[in-house]
Amino acid sequence: MSRVPAGFPENFMWGGAVAANQLEGAWNEGGKGLCIADINEFRDDIAIEKKGNEELTRAYIKEAVDSKEKVFPKRHGIDFYHTYKEDLKLLSGLGLKTFRTSINWSRIFPNGDDKEPNEAGLKFYDDLFDEILKNGMEPMITVSHYEMPLNLTLNYKGWYSREVIDFFVKYCNTVFDRYAGKVKYWILVNQINLIGHESFNHLGVAEDVVEDLRSAKYQAVHNEMVACARATKYAHEHHPEMQIGMMLCGGPDYPASCKPEDMLAALKHNQMEYFFADVLLRGKYPGYAFRFFEDQGIHVEFGEQDEEDFKNTADFFTFSYYYTQVCSKESYEKGNDVYRNKELPANPWGWTIDPVGFRILLNEFYDRYQKPIFVTENGVGYYDKLEDGQVHDDYRVDYYREHIKQMKEAIRDGVDVRGYYAWGPIDIISCSSSEMSKRYGFIYVDLDDYGKGTGKRIKKDSYAWMQKVIASNGEDLS
Repeated sequence: MSRVPAGFPENFMWGGAVAANQLEGAWNEGGKGLCIADINEFRDDIAIEKKGNEELTRAYIKEAVDSKEKVFPKRHGIDFYHTYKEDLKLLSGLGLKTFRTSINWSRIFPNGDDKEPNEAGLKFYDDLFDEILKNGMEPMITVSHYEMPLNLTLNYKGWYSREVIDFFVKYCNTVFDRYAGKVKYWILVNQINLIGHESFNHLGVAEDVVEDLRSAKYQAVHNEMVACARATKYAHEHHPEMQIGMMLCGGPDYPASCKPEDMLAALKHNQMEYFFADVLLRGKYPGYAFRFFEDQGIHVEFGEQDEEDFKNTADFFTFSYYYTQVCSKESYEKGNDVYRNKELPANPWGWTIDPVGFRILLNEFYDRYQKPIFVTENGVGYYDKLEDGQVHDDYRVDYYREHIKQMKEAIRDGVDVRGYYAWGPIDIISCSSSEMSKRYGFIYVDLDDYGKGTGKRIKKDSYAWMQKVIASNGEDLS
């Protein structure tokens, strides 16, 4: 009898994933405060390039808050706050077994440091989670997905301030207690290793309030990991049925050549991407991180109880997978940098398409952590064309087909993959560029980059294809 799995497990969780800040809208309703995503500006003159919102000053933030001319699409999203019942019906029609979204921190604690939570915000998520369950989907909920209350940047220093540890733990404990019995699976921080790309969105550290921004980022994410460990301890002690996950933005990043110097550079680069998971899944700082900090002149200060806190490790591992990059000795020495692999095709935004890299990473992560794995983001952005009321997106079908094939191969390799979440199963505002025209969904939303349009939802060709895939538990990929 073969010990190699034939395919996907019988109870495999086929899902879709979104983030509150990219689809909810209603930025000033229900007692919500301003969050970091509410000042993500759309500029059509740099629509394809990486946006410059990673390192902002307090002056820019205040200007953005007061601006009447700038365009901030995430304030309006796709109006999911008001349309979630209809949208969830469409998503459940795909056959999804699970749905991942986030709680917007600033709906629960509008300023981050409030004494009491906002009941209107709590009630909204009560209703939303009830609706997810009503539609036969298991909620997978992210606690922090680029939705830090803006007040924690303006009146503190974002995650660089240790006070934010207690604010976040209070927030986590509040939602754990409120939604116990409704939500079993939690991710505390989305893509916690993104402290270069999406740096400000993630950490909320304004560049003009610290002397050494690079050290400040590592100090900030250290504080964040302490908060995650403390929240995990609370969940395990008070709600033992809950499963707490930690999440990386995946690679892998390949060596530029087989030269030993490039191989070593890629190893060291990847170590510092996995570092965050090593702490939150293994329970302590690895030696290579201390060496990296010393070599790079980075200072991170530990609190008295931090190392003890880190012993409260997560239950499962999760990651996003979009593209792979390349690392050379020269790029590493420039600041642990990587660059695009020219050997691979890419979408219009330069994100390479590498299904085999997906299998490689699944194997690497399972070898490293021996924890159940959920792939909580995978997908591809394209400019979709609406023609005669239809969207013919064979390119999206091709992308998913090849990635699902490689995931199946990883399962046959022995990797314990429990679930797979297509990113943005309904079109949402792009995280990195704040544009609507970078579309991921199986469902088209008739809105443009400026929020103009009917808002009508239209099933793309890929919708029927994904229905078939899920119904066959990943066997029918034709």
